[in-house]
Amino acid sequence: MLNPVAFSVGPVPVHWYGIIIGIGALLGLLLVIREGRRFGLEKDFFYDLLLIGFPSAIVGARIYYVAFEWDSYKNNIAEVFMIWNGGIAIYGALIGAVIAAVIYTRAKGYPFLRIADICAPGLITGQMIGRWGNFVNQEAHGGPVSQEFLSSTLKLPSFIVKQMYIEGQYYHPTFLYESVWSLTGLILLLILRRRTFLKSGELFMGYFIWYSLGRFYVEGVRTDSLSFAGPEWLAALLKALWSPAAFLGWGTMQAGENIRTSQLLAVLILLAAAAFIIVRRIRKTAVPYSSDIERQK
Repeated sequence: MLNPVAFSVGPVPVHWYGIIIGIGALLGLLLVIREGRRFGLEKDFFYDLLLIGFPSAIVGARIYYVAFEWDSYKNNIAEVFMIWNGGIAIYGALIGAVIAAVIYTRAKGYPFLRIADICAPGLITGQMIGRWGNFVNQEAHGGPVSQEFLSSTLKLPSFIVKQMYIEGQYYHPTFLYESVWSLTGLILLLILRRRTFLKSGELFMGYFIWYSLGRFYVEGVRTDSLSFAGPEWLAALLKALWSPAAFLGWGTMQAGENIRTSQLLAVLILLAAAAFIIVRRIRKTAVPYSSDIERQK
């Protein structure tokens, strides 16, 4: 097992989890700054956006996770603040970051959706790298698998196989699945970003569609998925949508209450993002193209 502590500054341990998330945020920022130059946006604009958005994302991610796992924290409030031990939810991070970004862009006089288009590749870059923090912590993994599945079927390098051996059992490297899916999404976003047919907000919606599609299937094999008891018809629908993953050899969906929160959110976000694009196109709403950006008057 890798040591989750990278080094210590006196009595204070510095965890790889935080370092990796920080690296992901930094590389995402550099990509966003480079994209912003195409539209004459100064890098200070994005520095300030990160200074507001990053802590808002962390707070949102932690609040979201703790809210759904309150029984685990209510008797030990101090652990609520120990995010280096893991326990943050990506959808909570997105909610926090979007709220902060809406406030900031409006204060600066820029249209939020157009700035969100510029930031979309940076967002997915941060997620792609940040998942490796879960790898170091041996968390957010999937259900049990065999060593042969990891080594021979997936052909993973030995350092990943060894790290996925947790308390006498090998597990699905769901961090890797999501990271590779995000890498593919990043490539697609970089290809689409300069297409002249895109309208303001559509690249950002494309990010939501791609990420939510992958997250839906990855969530089905995770053992730590937040869940709740819901109507059986909805559980059956989600299970039916997830069945292609079982067909491809991922096994059965992991146990828990019948509705997995992130799976349901993934479906709702994907549908909402697709509807956003389709409805605006059908109505022929006067929306600027992604290649145009200017301050709102």
